[in-house]
Amino acid sequence: MAVSSCAAAARAFPSFECRSDADFFAGGVPRHNDVPKNSSGVRFSGKANSLNHGSSIHGGMSSLILRFPPNFVRQLSVKARRNCSNIGVAQVVAASWSNNLGSPDFTPAATKAVDASAAAAAAVAPVDEEVTVMVENENPACDDRNVQIEEVTRGKYSSFLSSDGSIAIHAGERLGRGIVTDAITTPVVNTSAYFFKKTSELIDFKEKRHASFEYGRYGNPTTVVAEEKISALEGAESTLLMASGMCASTVMLLALVPAGGHIVTTTDCYRKTRIFIETILPKMGITATVIDPADIGALESVLKQKKVTLFFTESPTNPFLRCVDIELVSKLCHENGALVCIDGTFATPLNQKALALGADLVVHSATKYIGGHNDVLAGCISGPEKLVSVIRNLHHILGGAINPNAAYLIIRGMKTLHLRVQQQNSTAQRIAEILEAHPKVRCVYYPGLPSHPEHQLAKKQMTGFGGVVSFEVDGDLLTTAKFIDALKIPYIAPSFGGCESIVDQPAIMSYWDLSQSDRAKYGILDNLVRFSFGVEDFEDLKADILQALDTI
Repeated sequence: MAVSSCAAAARAFPSFECRSDADFFAGGVPRHNDVPKNSSGVRFSGKANSLNHGSSIHGGMSSLILRFPPNFVRQLSVKARRNCSNIGVAQVVAASWSNNLGSPDFTPAATKAVDASAAAAAAVAPVDEEVTVMVENENPACDDRNVQIEEVTRGKYSSFLSSDGSIAIHAGERLGRGIVTDAITTPVVNTSAYFFKKTSELIDFKEKRHASFEYGRYGNPTTVVAEEKISALEGAESTLLMASGMCASTVMLLALVPAGGHIVTTTDCYRKTRIFIETILPKMGITATVIDPADIGALESVLKQKKVTLFFTESPTNPFLRCVDIELVSKLCHENGALVCIDGTFATPLNQKALALGADLVVHSATKYIGGHNDVLAGCISGPEKLVSVIRNLHHILGGAINPNAAYLIIRGMKTLHLRVQQQNSTAQRIAEILEAHPKVRCVYYPGLPSHPEHQLAKKQMTGFGGVVSFEVDGDLLTTAKFIDALKIPYIAPSFGGCESIVDQPAIMSYWDLSQSDRAKYGILDNLVRFSFGVEDFEDLKADILQALDTI
């Protein structure tokens, strides 16, 4: 079908509005390395490829994605039902250029005939559904626009967003997502599999000419939006979202450390991580050296003595909030061929940028601050695509996929991430100072206090010190339990980072199966308290803690 002139198309469809702004283009393909490029390096939209899979991609041609508004598709569908043969889909495509004719740098290009399958798809499009069509053209001026939209780093938002708070709200959504909708919120795509229109399209997918997730374990459009938000905040090329934080940590270790490999980790860490490193990895011939978070000399020594594959630690750590010099550790490890992965759950992507400090990967339990509402389990890994893809391949085999409904909760939670973290940072800092001065508190662990062993380091590599404060009350196990039971606001529960304050006694909550002496080996004393501050009013929390201390 020949393409008519833009003027003729404009007369035929006077109500058609060309949407050439960046946020109207499609994005969010499953993985950028799986999507074919044209000779100009422009990545193709998965939606566009699904409509144009039969077309050849010619060298020197760029590809534009044209999205038709719902009211137009309604008109098109009505006419299609009356007489499909009268629908000039090529005229519609040409009409998309009509609003650009006045632009001084616009040059009408000779366009190709539209693929018959695209015409059929447009003709039978359901009411209120936007149709995406790929059109080949020879106008190089259009290339930059596509390149801009397909970027994954936070840089694509820098032209109009200057803060992490705004990026957490709009990244992955404002400039287009892989779900065709004009809804402000991202829809939940509940599907376990993705279909192919023809066998030829399946073959195109297998040979990397067509984009699809294929199966629910390999990806989901809703999940991609959450991943792109986290990537934008971390400044990462790629993010992989999984079913839990432990899933993210264990799959990362299994994927990156070979049999017989050696890792370095730190004394203070989440107990389940320690159990995995001490009991599961040795079965695969993987050994570990455990060092103090601040002991750079010990790190240098093990790097010289052993062939270290990976340095993996939390920063700040759990529960004593020790901090690792990420920049220095990364430099030393890279000089000796080792990777660095930082678990930044306590810090959040707002308080600390581990990748910018030199780390290769950053892991989060998104259950905590990123989700932020104590209502979802999730974990994520961010870093360069080269490394994340290795982890992703194993993840696809092991199957710890996040449910799209959970991914939606992560997206929703991130909209208020900056507000919550600001409040939690402030409350934790002020309460920590009050606790440190209280006669019934022996010791306070919080990076924002000058008394903390890594306070100066935390000031250098963090912009906020987080919402968790650990401290030891003046008493034994039962006295500490009495203090916790006297609190009225926080819940006695595991986890942290949500809107509701949470308190726990690690000796009972996480280490009760160990003897008192064995707990002490990890620094877990009977009087240790870990308090995660929510977003309740500071004065209410202060009054509650003070009255509880008065009971002991």
